[in-house]
Amino acid sequence: MKNRMKALLAISALLAMTLPASAQEPPKTGESPRIDAIRKAGMLRVAVLANAPWLVENTTGGGEHWSGPAWVLAKEYAKRLGVKIEPVLVSHETKIPVLASNQVDISITALAETPERIPVVDFVLYSNTSVCMFGRADNPKFAKAKTVDDLNNPDITIAYFIGAAEEGWVKQRFPKAKFLGVANSGATAPLEDIMAKRADAAPINRIPYVPMSHKVKGLAVLPSANNCQGSAEKAQPVGVAIDKKQPVFLAWLRAVEKSIHPELEASEQKVIEAMK
Repeated sequence: MKNRMKALLAISALLAMTLPASAQEPPKTGESPRIDAIRKAGMLRVAVLANAPWLVENTTGGGEHWSGPAWVLAKEYAKRLGVKIEPVLVSHETKIPVLASNQVDISITALAETPERIPVVDFVLYSNTSVCMFGRADNPKFAKAKTVDDLNNPDITIAYFIGAAEEGWVKQRFPKAKFLGVANSGATAPLEDIMAKRADAAPINRIPYVPMSHKVKGLAVLPSANNCQGSAEKAQPVGVAIDKKQPVFLAWLRAVEKSIHPELEASEQKVIEAMK
């Protein structure tokens, strides 16, 4: 793990040297009204709302209050602009509206790029979210499946939370399977139905599957590679966002992200490892 992180950081440094310096340097005075305002205020205002592994809140009272790749990226922006960083707490309802109302400069709580959001904000993408399918390792039906496609079978019963984001996807992805819709009791996935053998498989986001698989023994997952962390099922890009119509600001933000992308990957992997 340590060697992989060192390698990623080394690649990040190499990329930083090969990218055009002009792309990474902040726009000059008069080129971006947003950057001019940030410099004048002496601070970069960022909307924060914990969402591991991208943005993690430390509530212990010791150490840095925020961490994760989104925070690493925000600190890099502030450092290159020569300003302080000011976190602004938001909710799920306000994490995007605060951009249009000019309460923050960037929303760094993890935001998935969706068709509904693209017309409203511009994204700086650095990660992704996706879905895994899990079941009991001792379930012959699940064990027989070697790929996610193999679960699209009349002999397979798939459980899902009624009204959850995965409901429509499950029905479209597995039209031949049987379905079991269950009420969401606040859990991250229909684990009880899998363990009770009422269902053979169920969807779960790739991130919470990591701690669940270590807490609950006897589970199996598809795709199986890297404990499902490379899944492309129901994949959506994830990033930070800014208000529309700021082309110069956006181009600079994306150039900086590109220059330190391996560092962001290493930061995300570190959080995921800590979740085990």
